Amino acid sequence: MPDGSAFAGISPAPRKHRQRLVSPLLRRILLVNALPLALLVAALLYLDQYQNGLLEAQVAALREQAKIYAGAIGESAVLATDPENPHLVPEIARPLLRRLTDPTPDARAKIYAPDGTTVADSQLRDGQGPTNPRPPLPPIDRGPILSRVGHVYDFVLSLVPHRGKVTPVDMTPGARGPEWQPDVKEELRLQSAGKSREMPPYIRRTVDDRLWITVAEPVERDKRTVGIVLLTREAREVEESLLAIRLSIVALFGLALALTVLLSWYLSLTIARPILRLADAASDMREGKGRTGSVSASLLARRDEVGALANAVSDSAAALWARMDATERFAADVAHELKNPLSSIRSAIETLMRIEDPARRKQLLTIIGQDVVRLDRLISDVSDASRLDAEMSRVTAAPVDVVAILRTLKELDDATRDQENDPRMEVVAPPSGAEVLAVEDRLVQVLRNLIGNAQSFSPRAGRILAQVKDLGARVEISVEDQGPGIPDANLEHIFERFYSERPQGEKFGQHSGLGLSISRQIVEALQGQISAENVRDAQGKVLGARFIVRLPKA
Repeated sequence: MPDGSAFAGISPAPRKHRQRLVSPLLRRILLVNALPLALLVAALLYLDQYQNGLLEAQVAALREQAKIYAGAIGESAVLATDPENPHLVPEIARPLLRRLTDPTPDARAKIYAPDGTTVADSQLRDGQGPTNPRPPLPPIDRGPILSRVGHVYDFVLSLVPHRGKVTPVDMTPGARGPEWQPDVKEELRLQSAGKSREMPPYIRRTVDDRLWITVAEPVERDKRTVGIVLLTREAREVEESLLAIRLSIVALFGLALALTVLLSWYLSLTIARPILRLADAASDMREGKGRTGSVSASLLARRDEVGALANAVSDSAAALWARMDATERFAADVAHELKNPLSSIRSAIETLMRIEDPARRKQLLTIIGQDVVRLDRLISDVSDASRLDAEMSRVTAAPVDVVAILRTLKELDDATRDQENDPRMEVVAPPSGAEVLAVEDRLVQVLRNLIGNAQSFSPRAGRILAQVKDLGARVEISVEDQGPGIPDANLEHIFERFYSERPQGEKFGQHSGLGLSISRQIVEALQGQISAENVRDAQGKVLGARFIVRLPKA
């Protein structure tokens, strides 16, 4: 009967998780980081363009109005008796300016003479007493938060690079209101020198948080500049529109903040807390509290990276406990197997000390020698089995031609056969060979063990048949003898450690019962399978035993 057993507790190959181009967790992280930023950038860009457009529209409308005023005053309020020296007539310019500004009482117009003095003011009667203008509207109530947001936004906007034209806004603390006037003398000098240019608008935010726009247009008569019309108006429509937009931005920011908090909480629930639960499970395993079921089923059922980690932790824990159990059982089995020959040796020595018969003493010495040989064989196989697992984890499988190995083993068998009627080995394999992914030295060890078992149980002049078949993704190797076969109840037990049932007449101590165990350990480490079956004829009679090894094809 073949000997051997399998090194129990070997875990199956770890599951390989498919790599994804964009993983679920990566999508969540990108969403959390990109969504608030995208909303904020979109809002800033939109408000930038919106504010600039509103200011440009206000400036254009106010400039057109100033040009109308300047044209009307140039035609009606300029005395041109001397064509070389036309000049403004204040008595005509003042009522005319008031009549022009009546439709727009919220705008204030001034006329300046070439020397910089004020000729007319739409809000003064006869240049002195005030008229009855509509009282100014109160400043827009933005509240302290929105006011601060507006100032910060204008400041940041001045620092950000822009594409295209941007209307400047004066944010200095000393910016004045409607009473501001340009350097009239310098502007008139430039106009008189022929350097005609459009005076830029002056837009400022005053201390009372009002936004004022001022434009200036020259008053001309016969292509000669005789003064400047200054038109100032509060950009209340711009302020109200900006307030509405900034309220929308604050609401949008609040929404983005709420989304960020909710998504962060979601990530905490789906990533951070599960990882902490895995850490607790690992701690329980380390302390021996979580032998089974330490990782919850909800984590194992997940289909993302956390689920992969949970399954890996669970598989590692199961493999570790199985390895520990296997080590414990192996140590117990080794102690048991060592105890038998040691007990036999001790009993023989105690008996040897009490008897004087030379024949009996020689017999006891023979028993002691056989037990020593058995111990030596057992210790060698135990050492090989204990370091095999670590060795197989370090080496890398490579393509090996199994047909070439079997033919070499056949040549060695033919060359070392003691007697002519010893069992003969035959190899049936594809002529082109068959490559498997294996470690050559260990594969040779498996095949030698299977062939050695077949030789032990084959009758004299029997045949040992080694066959190789290509099964597509795998290669099947079988070793068949013509011995008594294997009891059906023991087809699995023969791979257990220290299982040994040798043929009659075999020399004592030559087998430790670990041969087939080591073979299965090697085959499973190579991602293969090993099994045993009986060869039967058509009537069901056992004709021998067959061991089958299937390994991945290279």
